[in-house]
Amino acid sequence: MTRVLVLNGPNLGRLGRRQPEIYGDTTHAELAHRCVEWGSELGLEVEVRQTNHEGDLLDWLNTAADDGTPVVLNAAAWTHYSLALWDACAQLTAPLVEVHISDPKQRAEEFRHTSVVEPHAAVTIAGQGIDGYRQALEVLASATP
Repeated sequence: MTRVLVLNGPNLGRLGRRQPEIYGDTTHAELAHRCVEWGSELGLEVEVRQTNHEGDLLDWLNTAADDGTPVVLNAAAWTHYSLALWDACAQLTAPLVEVHISDPKQRAEEFRHTSVVEPHAAVTIAGQGIDGYRQALEVLASATP
């Protein structure tokens, strides 16, 4: 069974409470549970992590690079400005799928229109709500032997 990391960045631990009109009412715990279930149905062993500390996310990506682990990444605000994140994503050898619950490129704030992750991602899935994570796992399931 292929191991996959689903990594979520800052403020995503507040899903269900933070701007539900944009991010929905699914909590992070519910999202994590669904990702594990969806992954299992696809023959993937999914581990979901969330952090508000950029160094933690970088460490997880570095380990994924060393281990050749596929990654689903919603880097949240770091998506738009973190050069350290750009560097960490650049070294990944297994597929990376970028996910966003809303579509940052359709948001009013112009800073959201740039992604440092996108150049390294096999695909970006945005604006599909929580279902974007399922779609990302499907991409990885079809990309792994």
